[in-house]
Amino acid sequence: QVQLVESGGGLVQAGGSLRLSCAASGLPFSNYAVGWFRQAPGKEREFVATAPRSDYSAYYADSVKGRFTLTRDNAKNTVYLQTNSLKPDDTAVYYCGAAAALGVRTREYEYAYWGQGTQVTVSS
Repeated sequence: QVQLVESGGGLVQAGGSLRLSCAASGLPFSNYAVGWFRQAPGKEREFVATAPRSDYSAYYADSVKGRFTLTRDNAKNTVYLQTNSLKPDDTAVYYCGAAAALGVRTREYEYAYWGQGTQVTVSS
């Protein structure tokens, strides 16, 4: 049974940082692309960042480029999202996903597995 479990969300002031984690089990993690998406109230889920495979550089949405960093630890079956210089517009539920496909995956439907999400709230 595949499971993805996010953690690390919380309430932070604008300009602050959070480190989100996503622990995976039940799948050959190193062979999967992993990604982070987010969904704000009343909005659709949007792409944030992805690491296609362990030997590929991470790819980011323009809205977070330079502020967020995705890293993956295949030995721990875990992917991290370091979020810096947070803004109120970053407030959302953040989800991690896993896709059994090569290449950069930025579309929600390309991901077969999802975690339950972790809430990030940035106050102004």
